[in-house]
Amino acid sequence: MANLAIAFPEKTITERKKIAKKFYQNFCDYIVESIKLLSMSDRQFDKRVKGDFSIVDKLAREGKNVQIHGGHQFNFEYCNLVTARHTHEIPFVGVYMPITNKFFNKVIYKVRARYGTTLISKPDFKKNYRALLKQRYVITLGADQNPTYVAIQYWLNFFGKPAPFVMGPDKGAVTHNLAVVFLQSKKPKRGYYVYECTEVVTNAAECRKGELTLLYRDYLEKIIKEDPGNYLWSHKRWKHEFKEEYRSQLIDK
Repeated sequence: MANLAIAFPEKTITERKKIAKKFYQNFCDYIVESIKLLSMSDRQFDKRVKGDFSIVDKLAREGKNVQIHGGHQFNFEYCNLVTARHTHEIPFVGVYMPITNKFFNKVIYKVRARYGTTLISKPDFKKNYRALLKQRYVITLGADQNPTYVAIQYWLNFFGKPAPFVMGPDKGAVTHNLAVVFLQSKKPKRGYYVYECTEVVTNAAECRKGELTLLYRDYLEKIIKEDPGNYLWSHKRWKHEFKEEYRSQLIDK
């Protein structure tokens, strides 16, 4: 409710409670749907989860490696699978956070690798990224993650209040001149999802400092406003308070 008060100060408490109720319903659906992946057939998955990744394939045919910026919209567990299922030109790479329990980590790994995803654990990502750059790839990153070491990250207004954004996706895309695509998840009805891509830049090296992060912030606010209950409001986007010492990292002028 505190997050919703920041994001939607113009709404009444009753309206914000309605969004919260929808969020909790979507969150519970997400848990059940994720468990169901263990037994869901390909036919059932294709019936319930659709995606248009033709833009990604077009960029790949043009010789580009592609970086997809996703957000914490439901169902983000399906995001990895639907991308791997519908990108055909070059291999898809997914970054995941390992689970301490070895048995459950093995189960989750098997589910996420179901459609041929090359999985790299987050702790190993920096070590393996150089090898990854030597080949063709599509990679999806959660660009709205709450970062650590906030003093060195990009700071910008998110729904009018300063928040740190991880700068890795922005800097990586610019350094390696990737094509960048933003991904939106729509939930037409319970248990059904549609994923849509928007081409942002073909040559990220041409972007100014922080430009991709600012574009992503604008896009994220837009899709959240379209369906407020479809975002992970338990995610602490305003966990860190802005301090004057972060001023040099403030890119939102």
